Amino acid sequence: MITYRQIAAAAGLILFGATLMANAQTPKLDPDSFLPPPPAWRGASEKLIAAATDPWITPSEQTGLTATPTFDETIAWLKKVDDKSPLVRMEKMGVTPQGRELKAVIISKDNDAFQASKPVFLIQAGIHSGEIDGKDAMLMLIRDICFKGRDDLIDKVNIVLVPVFNADGHERSGMYSRPNQRGPVNMGWRNTAQNLNLNRDYMKADAPEMQAMLALMAKYNPDFYIDLHVTDGMDYQYDITYGFDGWNGLYADSPAIGKWLNDVYRPKADAALKTSGHIPGPLIFMRDEADLSKGTDLNAFAPRFSHAYGDLRRLPTVLVENHSLKPYRQRVLGTYVLLEATLKALGSDGAALKSAIASDRALRPKTVAANWKEKADPVHWLDFPTIEGSEADAPIMGGKTMRWTGKPGPVVKIPVYGSEPGLQLSVPKAYWVPSTKPDVIARLK
Repeated sequence: MITYRQIAAAAGLILFGATLMANAQTPKLDPDSFLPPPPAWRGASEKLIAAATDPWITPSEQTGLTATPTFDETIAWLKKVDDKSPLVRMEKMGVTPQGRELKAVIISKDNDAFQASKPVFLIQAGIHSGEIDGKDAMLMLIRDICFKGRDDLIDKVNIVLVPVFNADGHERSGMYSRPNQRGPVNMGWRNTAQNLNLNRDYMKADAPEMQAMLALMAKYNPDFYIDLHVTDGMDYQYDITYGFDGWNGLYADSPAIGKWLNDVYRPKADAALKTSGHIPGPLIFMRDEADLSKGTDLNAFAPRFSHAYGDLRRLPTVLVENHSLKPYRQRVLGTYVLLEATLKALGSDGAALKSAIASDRALRPKTVAANWKEKADPVHWLDFPTIEGSEADAPIMGGKTMRWTGKPGPVVKIPVYGSEPGLQLSVPKAYWVPSTKPDVIARLK
């Protein structure tokens, strides 16, 4: 069967071709016309939206949370906050291949040096810049911290925000960049100007953007890292999904960190989202969208991905995947709630997290897992809230695809399959890098 991701990709090609052939007399195609209808939604998080007369309304709020500002507009808005609030300062963290200055935004009650007792929360938006929910959610949260009496959120936490990680991709913006995603109306591009996927670059660090990010990590030594994305693929009721190494005790190279994330962070995040009207869930990688009994996969990720890299680095890392078929407004508000819940968890349980980090950093494992293979039996079972749908012919793709109705379906119990290492390799006492590899040496440093 052809997946929804494939049919959306085909729709994207049609839309792209349509834009090439369009002229002044041809109306624009509505990207949402290719998508299934969204379920009706109302939530308590809607109260977070600023009034139209608010002097600190964000650029996205001015559009009703339907569009996102350009890179320059984003930085200009943050510069205004920096000028007015002592809690915010911006610094240059790097330069993109097209010459844009990457910015890190520091939100803190400390002076130049952070208090060691406070957890440092690194928030990253726009690694895939069409998936930009995190940027607009964070602008709203900064506004509320600086000007709306929510500065208590940073009493015990310091924030380092990268509002747009893939800045060049962000400016390659269009209506049809992500044809399987409902908003914003203008979406950036997945890859960088060098056609590199930053969320495959953590270990090799080819991109100057990634080299800048790793240098930022070394400078601020964060205690919690969140990487904000939007899904591809099938329809379901969840609007905010997220994952980490250690979910249900699986795959944690940093076991104490994984336990804190699963036992402390996850219940707090889920409760906050549910209270605000959102539906949180785990990362979903369904084997067959037309036959849910085949289950979903939760395999060990390689450390080229953010959350697996963080686990290897002893850095608590959460990968967030908002559901692409939910409206942009709903996704941004859910992201705000998740970020706020994270700040509260770090404020109340940061000491325990720091202790877990120290415990994992003291580990000296003698082996490393390799040659991962699928486990035959499920690693656990999931109560999965469905959206009604059925198979339909997709002539353009030469097969069948799923057509979703937007109507909530039943909750079904599905198996979750995992993986296990087929080999344990002995860790060497040291690695030798010859002097003929100065680029490798520079990256390792």
